[in-house]
Amino acid sequence: MIPADRETPLLVTASAKSMRPVRAPLKRSKGMEYGLIGEHLPHSFSKIIHEKIGSYTGRPYPYELKELGLEEVGSFLEAADFKGINVTIPYKQTVIPYLDGISDQARQIGAVNTIVNRDGKLYGYNTDYYGMRDLLLRNSIDPSGKKVLILGTGGTSRTAHAVVSDLGAAQIFKVSRTRKEEGTVTYEEALESHTDAQIIINTTPCGMFPAIDGCPLDPGHFPDLCGLIDAVYNPLRTTLVLEAQKRGIPAQGGLYMLVVQAVYASELFMDKKIDSGVAGRIFQEILNSRRNIVLTGMSMSGKTTLGTVLAQKLGRRMEDTDAMIVRQEQREITSIFAEDGEPYFRDAESAVIRQLASENGLIISTGGGAVLRRENVDALKKNGYIVFLDRPLSQILPADDRPLANTKEKVAALLEKRYPIYRAVCDGSIYNDGSPEEGAEKILALLQV
Repeated sequence: MIPADRETPLLVTASAKSMRPVRAPLKRSKGMEYGLIGEHLPHSFSKIIHEKIGSYTGRPYPYELKELGLEEVGSFLEAADFKGINVTIPYKQTVIPYLDGISDQARQIGAVNTIVNRDGKLYGYNTDYYGMRDLLLRNSIDPSGKKVLILGTGGTSRTAHAVVSDLGAAQIFKVSRTRKEEGTVTYEEALESHTDAQIIINTTPCGMFPAIDGCPLDPGHFPDLCGLIDAVYNPLRTTLVLEAQKRGIPAQGGLYMLVVQAVYASELFMDKKIDSGVAGRIFQEILNSRRNIVLTGMSMSGKTTLGTVLAQKLGRRMEDTDAMIVRQEQREITSIFAEDGEPYFRDAESAVIRQLASENGLIISTGGGAVLRRENVDALKKNGYIVFLDRPLSQILPADDRPLANTKEKVAALLEKRYPIYRAVCDGSIYNDGSPEEGAEKILALLQV
């Protein structure tokens, strides 16, 4: 699994070193062994991933996150007070002139995301290449013979271009707001002349937390699309990924890519091969810990009870959207319906769901009608896995505090109307005809937790 070009770093030319930007003195602080440098890192997963790599390999190592301004990058690298670092946006090209050697692959791509300090000499590599490649292969998205659009023109887009080229793509176009280089088209041109694209790879930050509603383009304009990758990993499923999945197009976010590149970087840091299964196990662990478990279904189908059991088993916080609305409104749901009507309640429900959607690792019990609004479903899916609790009608009892389901007749009519919707929007379902403990175990098995 160690990159093949690890042992043959090429020397950085003098002309490259002459391109070093003007630097400011770095505020001196205690050196770090391993870590990540970038401009803004508050939501980075890298520290968690490298700690897990250390745990799995039995060789734990400290890993820090270090935010640097552009004017500080040069001083930091010249001090070389570290053993190995990863580099993220916007410095994957900035660091190159400060290197003593660069792998052939990183040189060809023109971007470096891993630097190893060997006896005071800095060597640069691009492990993002392996992350992007393995993400495509894992999801059976094969660029061979296909037309590929790569959204963005930064370091990650260069990596994506190298990967799909090596995998045999027939045509590759980068898409940018302004056409700056050969092989690049604008978004307008993409929609006019390149709607026959078969694979789309997003390397822009559009849709990244906290602006999670962003979407660089509509996959619906590309009728031949058979695969989509978004390098963004927070949220777990961007709007772009969700729009593709709605159309049955295989689509995946960038979390697996992030984990794989970290494993390759760790191999370079430690000069030790890591078992090929480690990346998959770490990916699943992080996915399970970050992903919200969202329970949907009819009122009185057991969502709150099951959610409470799951929260206890997993040590997570449980939120009930109906209960949140009651707390915020300081009145019961029956009063809200009677005084302001159902549309008012649905608006309050959507606001609560938007609030929860950007959080991670929650158990969320939703109201029976929450999934009637597509905006709610999309919000919940960004960081969540929606589980439909399919409960027999005979076990769904009317409830006086549920205005739309306070008689047996209303319950039956609602279930008939909503059942196809629950089925259509869920990521998975369980038949909830047993005890809360049994139901919780079914959900844990469904999610492989």
